[in-house]
Amino acid sequence: MSFLLNLKSIPIRTFWITSISFFMCFFAWFGIVPFMPDVVRDLGLTPDQKWNSIILAVSGTVFARLLIGKLCDKYGPRLCYTWLLTLGAIPVVLCGLVQTPTQFLICRLFIGFIGASFVITQVHTSLMFASNIVGTANATSAGWGNLGGGANRLGMPIIAAGVVAFGVADSQAWRYSMVVAGVICFLMGIVYFFFTQDTPQGNLKELKASGDFVEAKKDQVSFSTILKDYRVWILFLIYGVSFGIELTVYGTMDDYLQNTFQLKRVTAGNIVLSFALMNIFARTLGGFFGDRFGKLKGLRGRVLFLSFILTVQGIMLLTFSVSTNIIMGFVFLILFSLSVQMAEGATFSVVPFINKKAIGSVSGIVGAGGNVGAFSAALLLKSKSAVAEKAAIVASKGLSDDAIHAAQAVASSSAVSQGYFIIGIVVVITAAISLTIKFSKEDEVLANESSNELQENLA
Repeated sequence: MSFLLNLKSIPIRTFWITSISFFMCFFAWFGIVPFMPDVVRDLGLTPDQKWNSIILAVSGTVFARLLIGKLCDKYGPRLCYTWLLTLGAIPVVLCGLVQTPTQFLICRLFIGFIGASFVITQVHTSLMFASNIVGTANATSAGWGNLGGGANRLGMPIIAAGVVAFGVADSQAWRYSMVVAGVICFLMGIVYFFFTQDTPQGNLKELKASGDFVEAKKDQVSFSTILKDYRVWILFLIYGVSFGIELTVYGTMDDYLQNTFQLKRVTAGNIVLSFALMNIFARTLGGFFGDRFGKLKGLRGRVLFLSFILTVQGIMLLTFSVSTNIIMGFVFLILFSLSVQMAEGATFSVVPFINKKAIGSVSGIVGAGGNVGAFSAALLLKSKSAVAEKAAIVASKGLSDDAIHAAQAVASSSAVSQGYFIIGIVVVITAAISLTIKFSKEDEVLANESSNELQENLA
């Protein structure tokens, strides 16, 4: 693995810059989360406005991911990432300057656009590495992004503590922290422009002009052609039940652990954070095994492993949902975390081979599936929990506040448990559907030819 330190190699240098950029995008995207209590007090947000800000942040990402994939095919990942980082930094900075709830909601919507960085990251690593290692490269770089989404729970409070040390009021520290995160994103955009290039052979603009590089012509594939490929939509669904479910489960897990196992909020929060940090190696494992199975069984092997790890993910979530013992629940939650992140990595060990001439468009659609899955699962859990809690309040009418709160907790725990069980079944069904993904003999030949380019790309 010493070759990963060879920063003179264009693919390796690009790998690290895109991974760090992706980390910062997710860090900034969810950077406001640790400060939401302060934001609510400072801006006077209502509960509806608070939830709407979360929905807007996710919704903006769906459309951005669909758009950015096609732009990558046309203009190359280097320019797309440069513009996304520099322009995306603006709403991050402005979020620290807002004075009204409406301004905050608008900023949250546009901050969500930097979530499209995932697509550019996957496109860039797909173009930089040969087929026998592209799954590992994609999964590892993607893991850095998810790591950023968890690391901000530690990093943003540290930044806030730093600005408070310079005399800033504690209640205003969240504003300065967002400004700092935005400035770092902007600086990464400058670094991206000057220190990366689209492919090992050069930038797409020059390659198109010379006509020497086949990938330079991939924008000739119409978007409608990609939309008609059933495999793209199966992968869209797969990423929805892997990355989408991970977002939703971890977004609801704090309360579930407290209500089900009577854990303290700090303990539950630390457990969830530790699982988010697993992304740095778990997604890599998914991509690594995708590559290994690809070497043994060809492109079909990648699909077989993806189906297997999805099945494991579904079974782990099903088992966790019915666990009443904290030790057993904790074990199955760890196994769920490991398998869901491996499934994400395995998904993008398959994506680069769907259509070599439109990697960006395919990545954009599949990436958007993750956010659609998160949105759908969140609606399911929220609807079941809301109905159960309202019924518990009515049944507990006349009792003490503590008794009503306890009844709500039990009702919420039961409803979310049922929701997790339903989601687990959907994941297992999706694992079976994934087996319908097929590749032609021509696809297999192209994949083998790409494998032979590895040593040249790393030189």
